[in-house]
Amino acid sequence: MSNSVPFEKVDKVETLKKKRWALPQEFSIFLVLIGIGLVFEALGWIIRSESFLYNPDGLLIMVLQVSEIGLIAVGVTMVIIAGGIDLSSGSIVALAAMVAASLAQVSGYDRAIYPGLTDLPFLIPVLAGVAVGGLAGLVNGSLVVKSKVPPFIVTLGMMVSARGLARYYTEGQPVSMLTDSYTSIGGGANPVIIFIAAVVLFHIVMRYTRFGKCLYAIGGNTQAARVSGINVGRNLIAVYTIAGLLAGLAGVVVSARAQTGQSGMGMSYELDAIAAAVIGGTSVSSGGIGRVTGTLIGALILGVISSGFTFLGIDSYIQEIIKGIIIVAAVVADQIRKKRTR
Repeated sequence: MSNSVPFEKVDKVETLKKKRWALPQEFSIFLVLIGIGLVFEALGWIIRSESFLYNPDGLLIMVLQVSEIGLIAVGVTMVIIAGGIDLSSGSIVALAAMVAASLAQVSGYDRAIYPGLTDLPFLIPVLAGVAVGGLAGLVNGSLVVKSKVPPFIVTLGMMVSARGLARYYTEGQPVSMLTDSYTSIGGGANPVIIFIAAVVLFHIVMRYTRFGKCLYAIGGNTQAARVSGINVGRNLIAVYTIAGLLAGLAGVVVSARAQTGQSGMGMSYELDAIAAAVIGGTSVSSGGIGRVTGTLIGALILGVISSGFTFLGIDSYIQEIIKGIIIVAAVVADQIRKKRTR
């Protein structure tokens, strides 16, 4: 009797060994982040004779901005994984910021939106802003599921409507004179802490809970998910609502940090959030692919690029052009990666 091991078993053992020692898929994206940082460091010394990386004030501003975009990007990532898209998050930020700020004004201010509702505990405007975001997300999800209208159209309509509501709410006027307890939410490292907490929470949700696995299944093959017993409609409504809640929370953070509420807040945030998700490895061409941790790195990459260009004195219009090129390049890279894995 031969003691030789069948080739099939050898192949399985080798495959398991490769999987065991395989690096996380975010590792390559992280290397890109380091590479971009080193490039700007070198350019900083060449052009300005200054260090880009050893610039605490600049890096703090960058991280704070990344935190605002990142909160939205977490929700957008989950929506894209489920096979959808959300273009309304930036406008929801503005609407939530206006509502929250209007309930966070100090007493005695002659331009208070609600003179009888001033000096409220900071939790009330926070919950109001988050609730407004959640309601907008619920409307998005319900329309996508019930009307069968493509998510692109539904969220595009919400993008326009929410921005209009933000302007109508105070007739285009900014909301100022906010309480110290409310503005403290955007002070110091609080936005960063809130963002990291959201990343950790929803990484766990997507990786280890039934809800997260259902979203991957729905994005991968909606019909197969439905046949396997997954309530597709309920899960889609839930994920759009979560995206709205996170956008509402971002609106609270943005207004608290700026110490004002303005209808122009969150402009183009939805594009930055989608870009962060795509750069982080989330596939927009087919659902079921992506991770929240990858989006975290993608948001950091965008932040480093924006801060680096500002550090070098490059015009903001040029930055937008380059950002668009990066988004397209990330989608092309996703398509190439998909072809290689087939």
